[in-house]
Amino acid sequence: MNVEQKTTWQQDKDHFIHPWTDFSTFKDEGSLVLTDGSGITLTDSEGKQYIDGIGGLWCVNIGYGREEMAEAIAEQARRIPYFSTFGHHTTPPAAALASKLAELAPGNLNHVFYGCGGSVANDTAVRIIHFYFNQLGKTTKKKIISRIDGYHGSTYMAMSITGVEFDHVGFDVDNQMVHHISCPNPYRRTEGMSLEDFCDSKVVELEDKILELGADNVAAFFAEPIFGAGGVIVPPPGYHRKTQEVCNKYGVLYVSDEVVTGFGRLGHMFASKDEFDLQPDIITCAKGLTSGYLPLSATILSDDIYDVISIPQAKGALFTHGFTYSGHPVCCAAGLKNIEIMERENLCEHVNDVGDYFERQLKTLEDLDIVGEVRGRKFMMCIENVADKETKELLHEDAEVGTRIANHCEKRGLIVRPLAHMNVLSPPLVMTRKDVDKMVNILRESITETMSDLSNDGFL
Repeated sequence: MNVEQKTTWQQDKDHFIHPWTDFSTFKDEGSLVLTDGSGITLTDSEGKQYIDGIGGLWCVNIGYGREEMAEAIAEQARRIPYFSTFGHHTTPPAAALASKLAELAPGNLNHVFYGCGGSVANDTAVRIIHFYFNQLGKTTKKKIISRIDGYHGSTYMAMSITGVEFDHVGFDVDNQMVHHISCPNPYRRTEGMSLEDFCDSKVVELEDKILELGADNVAAFFAEPIFGAGGVIVPPPGYHRKTQEVCNKYGVLYVSDEVVTGFGRLGHMFASKDEFDLQPDIITCAKGLTSGYLPLSATILSDDIYDVISIPQAKGALFTHGFTYSGHPVCCAAGLKNIEIMERENLCEHVNDVGDYFERQLKTLEDLDIVGEVRGRKFMMCIENVADKETKELLHEDAEVGTRIANHCEKRGLIVRPLAHMNVLSPPLVMTRKDVDKMVNILRESITETMSDLSNDGFL
């Protein structure tokens, strides 16, 4: 490291509190300092290049170094960088992007509330849902149902809805308003059970939970089309349609959390309807909305919900929810340009093509002794590592298999995300078949080396 690099590394280690960080190792190791990016490639402070196998964090969909994104952001900053959208004020990018999202979203989801991230989008959904039922006089409908291993954010309410139990360790969550049902993970279903029967059992569990809590008390069901941080779990066929039918039966709103699956990751601008035959009442999205170039989220509401919440509850009453940066014009300009690029370059079509190839090539890793399952769709994939492929028994947590694989990948120039015993891949959507081949080769070498390490250390 030169002096400048060392200074950055030290400043970061001394003062920057990183999210989702093991401070016991961070205090010694510090951070990998990334300075540049182009396409799907990142460069660190010492000039080493890496394939970004995780798209920043599920989000750099159009890839790095897009000059026209930088120009669109700069142009809007020069014109009007900010003005409050409270009350009767707007800017052209905020209005235009809301209109575009209404055009892209399925069915009658025509109304957009802006935030600055997925957690905020889901918090907003909860507040609006409660307000909606209050407006209808159904003031007891407050409870939220979500799923074990579902991830919905890290603000207080969003983390309460999150069902990744390890994320709750040491923190408080609201377990009175929020209730969880089990994860519809086909890989972990009872041996011999058909996918159809497994699906039906999970749908019945949702209905039973609504009845247990009382339909008059349940406001909404939150569900990712495909689980993200919980392990890229794809529910069995028909699951989303059937759970929506249950929700409709009891007047429970269906919130589809498309923070990860939206904007091309599964080959559609929104996956709910096109991929899973689901027409939600609300879609929440962020990440790929701007491809990570600026922070922006959207909570997209149906006409039915908007028609209720837009009626003043009293003379002179206001809709008192919002943030200083709701509808930030520079962020909205980035969102518009991002969607323009995606449509012009047919990135959804590209994902459907290369994504199928990515799935097939990653599946070849299942011949390795510790790879229990490769799962996911298109540009959203996960490798689950196990001690025994037949019993699906996991390696001891002290083995840190996901981290070991990620570290070996990083040495070879590939960044993947470790999640306990799993490794997640969500690369930029501009990835090519040649990139896929390189990634899969690195993964094979890294998993093979990890198996040797685990054997030497007595874990295998």
